[in-house]
Amino acid sequence: QVQLVESGGGLVQAGGSLRLSCAASDTVSAYAMGWFRQAPGQGRKFVASITWSGATTTYVDSLKGRFTISKDNAKNTVYLQMNSLKPEDTAVYYCAAKMTPLQTYNFWGQGTQVTVSS
Repeated sequence: QVQLVESGGGLVQAGGSLRLSCAASDTVSAYAMGWFRQAPGQGRKFVASITWSGATTTYVDSLKGRFTISKDNAKNTVYLQMNSLKPEDTAVYYCAAKMTPLQTYNFWGQGTQVTVSS
């Protein structure tokens, strides 16, 4: 069982930056960790992921260049650096983990709210 705790959300003006953190209770057995977001009235959507051992990153095309996922192995923590934020980035951001390449993400954090004002 992997427990994930997100932090770092908040209110920011358009054009600003935020860094989200996701602290994991255990990453030894994790294959990859990812960030998803859910805007009001929409489904949860993939943002970015990173493999724990090789640090291979994947991004949704629309966010490449503005968002960066990274990790700190020593702290069992994954980060999402978000720059040049836009009002449409407003959403609840979730951290997730999966244990194998073919699995779906089956461990989720509670989410952290990001609100971007215009």
